[in-house]
Amino acid sequence: MAVGLSWFSMDAAKADETVTQGAGIVVSKPASAVQHAGSGHHQNKKAARAASSSKNSTPADVAGPEHINVVGHLNRERARIFPGLGAVDYNIDQRQITSTPGGQNAAFSQILLRVPGVVLDSYGEVHVRGEHGGLSYRVNGVLLPEGLNGFGQELDTRIIQSVDLLTGTLPAQFGFRTAGVVDVTTKTGDSLKHNQVSLYGGSYNTFVPSLQLGGQHGKLDYFTTLSFTRNNIGIENPSNTFRAIHDVTEQEKAFSYLSYHIDDVSRVTLLTSASYAEFEIPNSFKTFDATSPDYTTIYDVAGINPHDPSMNWAKMNDSQTEQNYYAVLSYQRTTDKLNFQASPYFRYGRIDYTPDRDRDLIYQGVSEHEVNDFTTGGMQFDLSYEIARHHTLRAGFLGQYTSERLDTNTLAFPVDAHGNQSSNVPVRLIDNTGNWSVEAGAYVQDEYKITRNLTFNYGIRYDRFASSFGNEGQLSPRANMVWKPTRTTTLHIGYSRYFAPPSPQYVYPSTLAKFAGTTNAAANLINNATKVEKSHYVDGGILQRITPEVQITLDAYAKWAHDLTDLGQFGRAVILAPFSYKRGRVYGAEFGSSWRQGPWSLFGNFSYVKTSARDINSAQYQFDTAELAYIKTHAIQLDHQGEFTSTAGASWTTKHDMAYIDFVYGYGLRSGFANLEKQPAYEVFNIGYQHTFTKVPLGHDIKVRADVVNLFDKRYQLRNGSGVGIYQAQYGQRRGTFFSVVSEF
Repeated sequence: MAVGLSWFSMDAAKADETVTQGAGIVVSKPASAVQHAGSGHHQNKKAARAASSSKNSTPADVAGPEHINVVGHLNRERARIFPGLGAVDYNIDQRQITSTPGGQNAAFSQILLRVPGVVLDSYGEVHVRGEHGGLSYRVNGVLLPEGLNGFGQELDTRIIQSVDLLTGTLPAQFGFRTAGVVDVTTKTGDSLKHNQVSLYGGSYNTFVPSLQLGGQHGKLDYFTTLSFTRNNIGIENPSNTFRAIHDVTEQEKAFSYLSYHIDDVSRVTLLTSASYAEFEIPNSFKTFDATSPDYTTIYDVAGINPHDPSMNWAKMNDSQTEQNYYAVLSYQRTTDKLNFQASPYFRYGRIDYTPDRDRDLIYQGVSEHEVNDFTTGGMQFDLSYEIARHHTLRAGFLGQYTSERLDTNTLAFPVDAHGNQSSNVPVRLIDNTGNWSVEAGAYVQDEYKITRNLTFNYGIRYDRFASSFGNEGQLSPRANMVWKPTRTTTLHIGYSRYFAPPSPQYVYPSTLAKFAGTTNAAANLINNATKVEKSHYVDGGILQRITPEVQITLDAYAKWAHDLTDLGQFGRAVILAPFSYKRGRVYGAEFGSSWRQGPWSLFGNFSYVKTSARDINSAQYQFDTAELAYIKTHAIQLDHQGEFTSTAGASWTTKHDMAYIDFVYGYGLRSGFANLEKQPAYEVFNIGYQHTFTKVPLGHDIKVRADVVNLFDKRYQLRNGSGVGIYQAQYGQRRGTFFSVVSEF
């Protein structure tokens, strides 16, 4: 039983009341955002949402009633395998995505940002409930292998039919990355009414053509999307100017969904994705301009005049490319009591950072070419079985192997005992290292419906992490109680023991030794391997439906962790690497509300989070010794803590028109020595309007849209380049006006 908030319509709320028990769930009205308020087997609202995209198609859009029933039935049964029993579940439907700035062209992080407890950071990152990373992504119930942490956002908003963010005390079936589970239900040929071609563009030379195709042929259902993005704001501007210097990006993405219905109770599904992105690294005058207070030393390079205009910092040409590819094959089968899904998967990712040799040597004293590769292969199996009238058993396992490789080719200058440059001839240092890891987990849990309104879900899982630098395991109990005293009130409380392994990115002592005595030397030589984070997590909250149109949630949580994992950027290449604190604590609360009646829809969220951590106990070589000494004896706040955050929005939607206003408030992230300072707070307003033309000479509909992002041109800084694990400064996006045209055919 998942408890949470969703943006839902009055019709959906009415449809909620028509859900029947058993395998033949029927939803009489569109319910793409039905609230999760029932038990996993008897009233699973996520199952109803999954079915709704099939149930609400017109006969002209599908192969026939039998096909609709098969698709809806299999979607419902798959949702029963993966319910968010006792977790806090925030659902985002198509209506909410449409009223987000940019709509289906919005970055995926912007979609998540409109959920309580989510804080915005630089490089498109978001933090959920005070965690840095720790999110796992599932597409149609299948775990996506973890990739590298770079600039690009691999998940494309265009593929989403709906998305759920599960947080809190997750049931035993969810392991490893437990800060939150982003569960995406993709569009299918059945849910895509018409093919679409789109053109999006505007400020910052933005140009984004895209294509969506889908349909059905007999038992085959398919959906695919292709897109290309080019703009001049690939990475946040390091200064408060309107345009960054050297910040062009070009990105190509492709996604494909294929599903073949073997018979009425089984199907095979193939998901494939490919993305390739090129980023220019923006140049920061604060670091390289001699008139700036943050100016760094200009190094002496043999044969090069640093004052030659051609060597100006503004002409630096550092760049980074990112590639990500994955494939997931799933076999699903359902019977009267038994449902299962088996999914082998494979993923490959690469980040390639290319320096500007001469200018990097002049202004940084180091020029380093880095190539970081990740390859993952694994298998996931999950099942649910109704063992008795009031008991549903769920069990499964996941195992994967990851190979990581980091190849660097570095030019650096020799230094004397005081750290001063001792030669103007750089030395070349080549270092090629790699790591491996094996992650395996198995679980069993029982959903016990004690009474009609009281459900107890309890379970246990065992996880093991073995790698080239460590080996740990843990038995983790989980338990959640959900009570629905009235039809409009749902209470929940839970406890989870978590086991969260780090990514396999360990730098060996031999690597540190190579750079000793150069301008690329580590701050110190202490280099303990990052351990698995082990934590206790408690969560409790209430969902109150005040009227059929209005609902609110209030939730509180606390976490106590050993070896609390964090991520930091160390060096000019944007590859986030793990480190950890010996002890950590996170606690907070969040409030969410929604109202939807007729064409009107409103939401408002507020969250509070507080973090503390002490004693960095891994990858210490990346930190100044004075900072390490201070953190060893003082509890500090984590750099990604945004103590308060709020989002709100209002939209008006009819058959032909949509208008919205959107608001985001950020309290400011931590900065300075040992995170003792804070960035200024900010507030950003966005507006947009969309009109649909239905009587067109060719095709079906044409949608024309305009968005204004950062309406009042608020200048705000996300990062100032200081803080634990922070290397570069970034400012939020200035005002931008964007337009899109979508033609259905």
